[in-house]
Amino acid sequence: MASRPTVSVYSSADSSKVVKSVALPAVFNTPIRPDVIHFTHTNLAKNARQPYAVSRMAGMQHSAHSWGTGRAVARIPRVSGGGTHRAGQAAFGNMCRKGRMFAPTKTWRRWHRKVNTTQKRFAVASAVSATAVPALVMARGHRVSAVPELPLILSAEDCASIKKTSQAVTALNNLHCDEDIDRVKNSRKLRAGKGKMRGRRFVQRRGPLVIASSKLDGSNLGRALRNIPGVEIADVDRLNILQLAPGGHVGRFVIWTEQAWNSLQQSALGSGKYSGSVMMSNPDVARIINSDEVQSVLRVAGPARGVRSLRKRNALTNLGTMIKLNPYSVTERRRTLKASEAGKQAKAGRVDAVERKRRNTVKKNVIAELRQEA
Repeated sequence: MASRPTVSVYSSADSSKVVKSVALPAVFNTPIRPDVIHFTHTNLAKNARQPYAVSRMAGMQHSAHSWGTGRAVARIPRVSGGGTHRAGQAAFGNMCRKGRMFAPTKTWRRWHRKVNTTQKRFAVASAVSATAVPALVMARGHRVSAVPELPLILSAEDCASIKKTSQAVTALNNLHCDEDIDRVKNSRKLRAGKGKMRGRRFVQRRGPLVIASSKLDGSNLGRALRNIPGVEIADVDRLNILQLAPGGHVGRFVIWTEQAWNSLQQSALGSGKYSGSVMMSNPDVARIINSDEVQSVLRVAGPARGVRSLRKRNALTNLGTMIKLNPYSVTERRRTLKASEAGKQAKAGRVDAVERKRRNTVKKNVIAELRQEA
């Protein structure tokens, strides 16, 4: 997250010309949480899916019936008729050739996912904050080494003068964004798969995202940028996590118009209302756990415990289950305990008898020795 107080506004005619300086909105102090962004992107991207399913009668349109028992063959339905290879073959089953599939797909599957509003707002704020970190932008693959500054802001006069694609290309070249656009052009390749036949013949990387204000910038800028490969345009009032972090990866190269920047400062997003500072000011959870302050109040780790077996106990060894299954088990248990106690007492009695016998033998020997001496 960025911590600068101001950001420069550049002219599209000369990247070294700074028109003015503007304050940095509080949204750029939002902690960057890739886990929240990835979770939100994954769930929101599912809402654009088109339902699909196999035909309701697929694999079941056969004139087939079972031959029954007595023919030394399985009782799966078999295609009727004769004269072709298909006659006599098994049908209908999911293990059969030309049979139905297991659990056929249905159009009433749960396609859409609901994401908490607060979570979506925090993900957008975190993704906007990540666009101001050059390391994250370059790690995502964008070529921004020659760009004068991130976030990159284009002056309002230059935005108003751009009405044609040629003017937009010249402005991006002057801001040294041409290297990233060339990367997009060179990445255009044929798609591997059947998508080639479904209107998705080519694939290419993502280029710069231009964030403008539809109320103030007008529609000329969008018309001028829409034919440049990889360049997308978004409205500052309707920022989308799918554009700010394509694929769930933070660090999109963003170009702001001055009008959009001013609108961002005045919005709830720019004021830091959704920055999540109340939830967590430091997103580095591992560093917090391993800090001296936290470790000093934790207990010392004890000896490692063995893994408990999750195997079910035999019902006969479980006393509670025995009582439920056999009412006589309580009496049997008491009789067993009494027998064990009697055995212990008998054993103790045998020990006493042996000890008395030993003492009597010693006594007799001593008396015999005294008589001999007398």
